[in-house]
Order: sequence, then C-alpha cells, then structure tokens
Amino acid sequence: MSPTFDEIRRAPKVLLHDHLDGGLRAETIVELARETGYDRLPTNDPDNLRVWFEEASDSGSLERYLETFDHTVGVMQTRESLVRVAAECAEDLAADGVAYAEVRFAPEQHTTTGLSLDEVVEAVLEGFKQGSRGRGVRVGTLLTAMRHQARSMEIAELAVRYRDVGVVGFDIAGAEAGYPPTRHLDAFEYLQRENAHFTIHAGEAFGLPSIWQAIQWCGADRLGHGVRIIDDITVAGDGTAKLGRLAAYVRDKRIPLEMCPTSNLQTGAAASIAEHPIGLLRRLYFRVTVNTDNRLMSRTSLSMEFAKLVEAFGYGWDDLQWFTVNAMKSAFIPFDERLALINGRIKPGFAQLKWQP
Repeated sequence: MSPTFDEIRRAPKVLLHDHLDGGLRAETIVELARETGYDRLPTNDPDNLRVWFEEASDSGSLERYLETFDHTVGVMQTRESLVRVAAECAEDLAADGVAYAEVRFAPEQHTTTGLSLDEVVEAVLEGFKQGSRGRGVRVGTLLTAMRHQARSMEIAELAVRYRDVGVVGFDIAGAEAGYPPTRHLDAFEYLQRENAHFTIHAGEAFGLPSIWQAIQWCGADRLGHGVRIIDDITVAGDGTAKLGRLAAYVRDKRIPLEMCPTSNLQTGAAASIAEHPIGLLRRLYFRVTVNTDNRLMSRTSLSMEFAKLVEAFGYGWDDLQWFTVNAMKSAFIPFDERLALINGRIKPGFAQLKWQP
C-alpha cells in the first residue's frame, strides 16, 4: 500500500528550503496589515486573499509572482509582526510533522520602519523559539542576502554573529540571470574562513553556469533548487543515463539539491510533477531533498510535496525515508545532532509507519 497523506503527515520530516516570507497564513496577513497600517493588499478577506496569492503565483507572470512577496514583506516590518510570523511558521511546520527545518529570510527586507538588522534577526529567532517550544520541531535559521543588492558581506557577518543562537547558515536569493553568485565572492570567502555553512540559489531559472559558479567559484555546501543540473545528463532510449562532468561532480561529491517540485512548476522549471527531474535524479542517487519553497504561494506543505511524489512516481516508505535522511544528513547543524535525529527520531518514526498493521 502506498503511503497516504495522513500517514505522511505523521512521518518525522526534514525541511531545508522554506522562505519565511513565503509561508504566512492569509488571516495573519490581513490582521497584520490592519495593525501596521499596510493598505496595499488586493483584498482584506482572508479566503479571497489566499486565492489571490495562488492565482498570482500560478499566472506565469514573474511580475505578479514577485508582487506576492511585496505584500508579505510589507506586513513584516515590526518586531511584533516578525515574532508572530516566525512563531506561526514553527507551529505550522510542527503540525505538518516536520521534525527539523531550516527557514530562510532576508533581514535587509525588513528594515523600512527603522528596525536594525540585528533587531530583525533577534525578533525572528524569538518567534521560532516561541513557536517550536513543546511541539517537537527544531527550527534553524538561514540569513539570505539578495543577489541584486550589495549587502551580502554585511549579511554574512550577521550570520556568523548569530550562529551560536539559532542562525545555522547563509544564502543568496533573487534573480539569477544577470546576477551571478560570483558578484558576492568576498562574502563566500569570508564565510569559508569563518568555517560557516552556506547554500546558494542556483540552477532554478538559470542553467549550468549558475550551478558551476555556485560550486566551483563560491564553494556552496548545498544548491537551492539545482534543478537545471538535468541539462548535464543525457538519457538514452533504453533509459541509461550519461552524466556530464558537472553532474558527475555534484553526484560524486554528494552535494545536496534542495528541490521544490510544486514551486518549480510555477516558475516553469518543470511541466508537471511526473516530468520533474527529481524522478531521474532520485533514480541516479543524487543527494536529493524535498522542500516547500513558499508554502503560501504554492498552497503546499512538505507532506503535500511528498504525497504528490508518491502519486507521480509510485514512491513508498523507503523512498520517503531516503529523501528525509538525505535532508537530515545535509542540515547545517553539528554531525552528532544530525545523527541523533536520524537514529532517534527519523528512522524509528518511519519504521513505525512502515510496519504498522
């Protein structure tokens, strides 16, 4: 029997690629807009707003898709709103059965009303602490720099400053085309000198050069999305695959791919779940992980992402555990803590579901 959605929700899952400003509750957006005086929402009805976010994200228009983040970021400009959004994020992930998550956000986008970068980070960390308390979920934070801006060194230093209190790593995000990761090479070199972890959005909307630069020039520990690595793999008529040098390097070095199937459909990186490269990459044993990206815009959860893969590829419990262990192995927390979660929480949890009568 294939895992059901309800069973998948009970499984102890691991999430590595989730944006804080892409996962708000529609009701919270409306309430925070009222409290903070934000008056640009397309509607003040939570149900209608939820539909608007989904339609804008599915429209195929990058302009409309990016507008959705204008509204979520617009209501996340006070300490109180940041604490609330982070706390609810942790609550929602726990309710979905997530045991460990790394949630990212860009501090520089939350300073328009006067908060300092440090105050932004401290508010989010406090929210995660409040929301995860007693719920069986651990949330680490990734600080994101925007690749079209020039504050990556400042954000990298911020990540190092808070790495002992909840910030587990660094990321860059934003439009890939025209903004290669090498523009931020000084920040990545600084992080390497500080023995800090970082991931880079690469190979989502842009191709192999973005992935190559992220790995070989910048030294990324993980690839955000990385879906275009498929361009370096040739599949013959009999199903055999030949890997190019970059794809072979990514697989051989076990570089984690933070894949977000539903989001990739919305951005045009794949035509359907069944056609998503994750199927081939899993078959070829790349270090694939499954993620949500933006839960509000994609109307998704990690359980829903897994359920879609089960339906499209016929995956069973062994496959879902494989994805989950991959993710836990690739997390930016110490090895012994990763191992404890794998052996003490993930494997027993999946075994119980797999062998239930």
